[in-house]
Amino acid sequence: MPKLNNFIKFLTFFISAVVIVSVWATSASGQVQLTERSKLAINGIGPIRVGMTVDEASRSAGVRLVNSSSDRYDNYLCSYFNPQGNLKGVSFMVSQGRIARVDIRDGQVTTIKGAKIGDTEDRIFSLYPSQIKATPHHYVGSPPQNGKYLTFIPKDAADKNYRIIFETSKNRVTSFRSGQLPQVEYIEGCA
Repeated sequence: MPKLNNFIKFLTFFISAVVIVSVWATSASGQVQLTERSKLAINGIGPIRVGMTVDEASRSAGVRLVNSSSDRYDNYLCSYFNPQGNLKGVSFMVSQGRIARVDIRDGQVTTIKGAKIGDTEDRIFSLYPSQIKATPHHYVGSPPQNGKYLTFIPKDAADKNYRIIFETSKNRVTSFRSGQLPQVEYIEGCA
């Protein structure tokens, strides 16, 4: 009987170990999807990072990125891709085959610090103290009226080539983007 008890203990331990390893392996290889809950960082959003190819970004995010650029641009030099599905208001500028910036035009996406469309300029300044440079909007006098660019400039030397830019109108954030220099500063996207 002691041999049977030892065998049952061993079998229970072995099955438990297999289950634990299986659960761990599944969760470790589980894919983080791109959703409205994904956070915009200075160098990407959710699982997508600046510098990835479109294929790498699609695999990483678990969602296909679809070219939405018109034929008037050289698609290799600059094009826009949108996630296929229900995620609206998020687009990716691709330059020379790699993600260069992320644009947020509507929806619930926030930055890592919580900044979002509709926030006041004062809120942006408070979320990023001493790191926002305000400049007049390029199209002052036409919508956006009284607009500004609020540019987050990182202090960390490793991030010196990245920015987050909030566009405002009438003291409210209307869109924002992040990515690498110089593409993140392009006023009219690929144009």
